[in-house]
Amino acid sequence: MRENETMMVDMYELTMAQTYFNEGKQNEMVYFEGFFRKIPFQNGYALMGGGDEVIDYIKNLKFTKNDIEYLRSLNKFTPEFLSYLENFEFHGTIDMIPDGTPVFGNEPVITVRGNLIEAQIIETAVLSYLNSGILFTTAAKRMTEAAGDVPIMEFGARRANTPSAATMASKCSYIAGCSGTSNVKAGMLYDIPVMGTMAHSMVTEAESEYDAFLAFAKTYPNDTVLLVDTYDTLNSGIPNAIRVAKEYLIPNGYRLKGIRIDSGDLAYLSKEARKMLDEAGLTDAKICLSNGLNPTTIRSLKIQGAMMDSIGAGDNIVAPKERVGVVYKLVAKEEQGTIIPKIKVSSDRFKTIHPGYKKVYRFYDNNTGYALGDVLAFPHENIDLEHYTLINPNDETCRKELCNYTVKELQTRIFEDGNFVYENPTVLEKRDYCNEQMDTLYEEIRRFENPAIYYVDLSEEVLECKKRLILEHKGKIKTLSK
Repeated sequence: MRENETMMVDMYELTMAQTYFNEGKQNEMVYFEGFFRKIPFQNGYALMGGGDEVIDYIKNLKFTKNDIEYLRSLNKFTPEFLSYLENFEFHGTIDMIPDGTPVFGNEPVITVRGNLIEAQIIETAVLSYLNSGILFTTAAKRMTEAAGDVPIMEFGARRANTPSAATMASKCSYIAGCSGTSNVKAGMLYDIPVMGTMAHSMVTEAESEYDAFLAFAKTYPNDTVLLVDTYDTLNSGIPNAIRVAKEYLIPNGYRLKGIRIDSGDLAYLSKEARKMLDEAGLTDAKICLSNGLNPTTIRSLKIQGAMMDSIGAGDNIVAPKERVGVVYKLVAKEEQGTIIPKIKVSSDRFKTIHPGYKKVYRFYDNNTGYALGDVLAFPHENIDLEHYTLINPNDETCRKELCNYTVKELQTRIFEDGNFVYENPTVLEKRDYCNEQMDTLYEEIRRFENPAIYYVDLSEEVLECKKRLILEHKGKIKTLSK
């Protein structure tokens, strides 16, 4: 359970909420969707993440007395509105795509139905969690995809923006396929395997590299992995590791578990290290490579024939130089029990949203199990289970006829009328689920260079609604300009 993050709100959300309150709109029911427009890393897919954090945030949503007193001190809010906030609880409904699911641009990863003030106030925190979670999970999956059957240990906690972000990244990376983490807190909270041996400081503190290695071997004889690049990998580090193995470990019934190389030409050094270890009879000693590795360098190392039994990665999982850009837009409101679609129009066509409260459906080929595409449709629409036409919303002439498929609704009900109704899987279950879902993507979608574009299309009814609202908006602008 996380701490109360109710005050993680942008000021404009509160000033709008005060305005809605003054206008008597606090009971107006609306629909917001959270979605991103562009997949990060120029990737063919992203992976959902941050759902756990959203759940904990909503569960703990409540303004405290100290919160109210601070807001009062700003002289921006009426006593009546502050009294409303004192009794504030989330009574809305949230549908969300489960963590570990491949997700794509312009489809709602979260849908919030609630009264106007409640739905608006949660915007900032929800976006923060989703932007971080999707970025971490996607970045980690790219690393594991590049590594193939070489396991990756995530050890980027020290590179994260905050300790909480580090723990979130560790969880997301495990869901995405990393073998474990160096983050002990994440291990404790989520039952993730924790891993780690030594840092360069242990070597530089000791009288000699050999003394440091020997001390560590005596402390952890069953798990001796030595960091060999502090001074000179080939002329000092590996010879001292071999010496410790022969003079202490083997005579006492143990084996050198492995070495880690964290600098230099990793391809060359790993191949030379393998030769030296094998010649010393340590053919079972493993080699771990680290040093700011990313998917490109990992694939390059594999092409060069680098000898690596595992990889340590951190920076490019917990602090990648990318962003997701999840946004939170009002798409509909209820009037006398009828859902009225709303649209945000932009001169930049890319930023014009898909209007209305929608569901996300994924079509799977019954013969191969591969995902064929996603469709956004209004809840009242019946999805034909025998024949369906995917329509590109940017080019209606681009259509794809589907048959012999299975359809799955992607979003899951998390909160209903404020009540938590979701049976949240364990992190290990989410990891297995993520692997299963990745197997439904064509290799062309998963490739690193110029991945194929995955279909995210609109039903004909949604498409016609969007065109109608755009024309209505343009008509209003023309009337105002006269």
